Amino acid sequence: MKKYLLMVLSVFSVSFLMAQDRTVSGTVTDAESGESIPGANIVEKGTSNGTITDFDGNYTVSVGEGTTLVISFVGYTPQEVVVGSRSVIDVALALDVQSLSEVVVVGYGTQEKKEITSAVTSVKSKDFNAGLVNSPAQLIQGKVGGLTVARPGGDPNGSYAIRLRGVASFGANSQPLIVIDGLIGGDLNSVDPSDIESMDVLKDGSAAAIYGTRGSAGVILITTKSGKAGKTQVTYNGSTTIENVANSIEFLNAAEYRAAPGAQDLGSDTDWLDEVTETAMSNTHNISMSGGTPQTTYRASVNVRNVEGVGINSGFNQLNARLNLRQLALNDKLTIIPIISVTARDQQFSFAEGFRNAIIANPTLPVLYDGAAGTTDVGGYAERDIFQWINPVSIVEQNLNEGTELKIVGSMKMEYDFSDYVNGLRFGVFYSQQRENDERGQYFRKSAKFRGADVNGLANRGMESRLNELFETTLNYDVSAGGLDVAFLGGYSYQYFFTEGFSMSGGNFLTDAFTFNNIGASLDFPNGLGNVGSYANSNTLIAAFGRVNFNYDDTYFLSASIRREGSSRFGAENRWGNFPAVSAGANIDQIVDIPVVDNLKVRVSWGVTGNQPSNSYLSLRRFGPQGSYFENGSYLPSYGPVSNDNPDLKWETKKEIDFGFDFTALNGKLSGTFDWYKRTTEDLLFLVNVPVPPNLFGQTWRNVGELENTGVEFSINYDAYDDGNFSYNTGINFATFKTTVIRLDNSPLRTANMGSPGQNATDLVIVEDGAPLGQIFLPILDGFTDAGDLIMRDLDGDGSFCNCDDDKTVVGNGLPDFTLGWNNSLAFGAFDLNLFFRGAFGHELVNSYRGFYENYQSTTVVNYNVVKGPGLTLDNAGAAVNDTHVEDGSFVKLDNATLGYTLPINGDNIGFKNLRIYSTIQNAFVITDYTGIDPEVRYTDIGNGGAFAPGIERRNTYFTTRQITFGLTAEF
Repeated sequence: MKKYLLMVLSVFSVSFLMAQDRTVSGTVTDAESGESIPGANIVEKGTSNGTITDFDGNYTVSVGEGTTLVISFVGYTPQEVVVGSRSVIDVALALDVQSLSEVVVVGYGTQEKKEITSAVTSVKSKDFNAGLVNSPAQLIQGKVGGLTVARPGGDPNGSYAIRLRGVASFGANSQPLIVIDGLIGGDLNSVDPSDIESMDVLKDGSAAAIYGTRGSAGVILITTKSGKAGKTQVTYNGSTTIENVANSIEFLNAAEYRAAPGAQDLGSDTDWLDEVTETAMSNTHNISMSGGTPQTTYRASVNVRNVEGVGINSGFNQLNARLNLRQLALNDKLTIIPIISVTARDQQFSFAEGFRNAIIANPTLPVLYDGAAGTTDVGGYAERDIFQWINPVSIVEQNLNEGTELKIVGSMKMEYDFSDYVNGLRFGVFYSQQRENDERGQYFRKSAKFRGADVNGLANRGMESRLNELFETTLNYDVSAGGLDVAFLGGYSYQYFFTEGFSMSGGNFLTDAFTFNNIGASLDFPNGLGNVGSYANSNTLIAAFGRVNFNYDDTYFLSASIRREGSSRFGAENRWGNFPAVSAGANIDQIVDIPVVDNLKVRVSWGVTGNQPSNSYLSLRRFGPQGSYFENGSYLPSYGPVSNDNPDLKWETKKEIDFGFDFTALNGKLSGTFDWYKRTTEDLLFLVNVPVPPNLFGQTWRNVGELENTGVEFSINYDAYDDGNFSYNTGINFATFKTTVIRLDNSPLRTANMGSPGQNATDLVIVEDGAPLGQIFLPILDGFTDAGDLIMRDLDGDGSFCNCDDDKTVVGNGLPDFTLGWNNSLAFGAFDLNLFFRGAFGHELVNSYRGFYENYQSTTVVNYNVVKGPGLTLDNAGAAVNDTHVEDGSFVKLDNATLGYTLPINGDNIGFKNLRIYSTIQNAFVITDYTGIDPEVRYTDIGNGGAFAPGIERRNTYFTTRQITFGLTAEF
């Protein structure tokens, strides 16, 4: 009996053990790409029994029969699978899109979107602008309400003016602070657009205050792409772009010119615009490799850009390489993130004067000298002896204007998790260096009328190197108690900048063969006529900062921060300042049930930020070289003052308040945000004229005034339709801003001189207390006399026109009333279509081309072609800029249209996981009444008015272009 009982017990025991020891294996993959996911967690539900997947996504685990497995990985939606009697279970995890989209990068960290209590906008890579994008600024052009990105004309080497919520300063930095992977003050051109994962814009004072003295103009945080664990993934992006002139100034052709009174027919029929431009072809190639293990991930990329401009001899070639690593060590408690990137760029700048002279050139003049009466032979080109006119083709073909740039950026971030000792405690160290070296050379040939012939050849050479070195430490502590979550941040920052460079210029060469590469051959130097200069300057920023965030029950939120920062650029008594901020918000939907509303968060914020000038030593009395003089058979250097001391010089201070709300509704299909803000900037930095004596120098940097900016911003996004085969999403952003000069010490200020020929004494802009910034101040044209002379209105009623302030008035404003961006995304089957419209409304522009060349008496037509315009009368008297040359610059354009097709391929047969072809048109069309080259807002005057004088289209504006791009994206 005992024998049989033992046998029964043994059977039951074996059966029980077999039930507990069932072995299950399988593979965990990405549901979209099919790639394996290493490091995924497989846990028997309700127990601690489990494992993780290996490098290939495979796992093996022993579990009980009938149990449930929970499979999870960061960024993916967890799955629960009943084991049953199966021994092989493969799982495909889907991305947790909602979770990913809620993470927003903020100063020194990230936050979930639901916790944000400041005005912050995040743009992910999937929403970036497409096409020929050579600058990161283009990726978000028009995408963020209140952020304006403008580059008038189509110069491939031109920089973008970036303004957030209006004009922030006159004499300090008006561009938002750029932070790239933690590097404060990063150079936008040091990162290739293809390598960017997201761009987060800190709009208001409370969000930017953590960056202290450099946050007044806003902050743009750039996060580059990093690798994820798994098999190596290779991605290739390539495109070819065809670019042509889209718009230029209208001028008389040869037939129209010959019919003009006094025209001088030189026998040819020349289209000067066609002569100085070409169809540009550009190519971009990007290849990246990423992958790794749960402990080590990497992403490496190489980007090549060969970009031609439509202007002859303009464009650039660029090579960029980047490596992002992430390594876990010490039982995954230590995270090490090294990043390095290198950018090398060769540039051809050409000369904008070629465009300007082409517009006013006599269309009967030949390009090359053919002996026509009234022309001369200068280096084989046909020239005429006319003030401020040179054969435009000779300008761009005979002379050199080139440069190179080299940017090397390296950083190392280390963070240790002390949770084993103090739960929620982390300590981080960050170090980075950004090194930049620029070289620029120009040579004007001995036979070139443009700058070279009069001095028997002229060479200019300059070099500059810059260092940006940053060291920071941070301490994070997260703690929870009941329904309250608290996150503390404390840190220290030390940043050092150093700039050095030299320049030299000399003429009188025996040969053109050396160009600018043997400037010592210039005979100007032995004769004391050459110019040589060098410089070096440095500055240091030291700061301590802290922040605390409170989250109570995911309903009430509070954030407070402060940064105390010191700068060596200011007077000894004003080097340190405090920059506090506080913001709060509440999820109303958690308090009150609102039909159809999924989430409604209201928030209010206040913050103080600063701004410093772009140069060092401005508070000091300095002396420098002031030329040389000849004595006793040799040239001796002379020295004199170059700046006055101002020990009271301090940074600008901006105080900003912001009220806003964010919402989602209709089960997440409708979302939006709204903000109203008011910002006041005090102690504006500006270089003012001062009397000599008692001052040693005629200008001094001072804190001179106060600005006020107010405006509203809103954006709405609506997923209108999605049936699985067809989807449509539309989104719009709208922003207004008004900049008012509250006080200016030297008010009223007249600035932005019209220039030569003939209008050197004409200022275009007035800046005065209590008035909006950007006022265009000109006389009113009432008509013409019988002799064709201009009649200007007598505004002060004294019986005559004085061409002075009494007979001028405000005729427009160079800043827009509002800006608009409208995005439309459609998907149908394997096709996708995106249409993005952008516009600015309510701003005026001074059309300098018309102001100079539209109204000329008939005898002058012999010398210059005539620009067409609404006021064109060939019998008019000499040029005089007036209100008729100020035009409405409002515009709306189809900025970007992209059509793509994703090929239905079999990866096992072809080797590709994804293959997409697309075509993009940029600047497809513009709707505007403006007759100049480009209606884009001019936030600063490239002439002599600077930030005081928005709204002036100068005559050296590069023609606008239209670009058609054909591209391919392949993943394998």
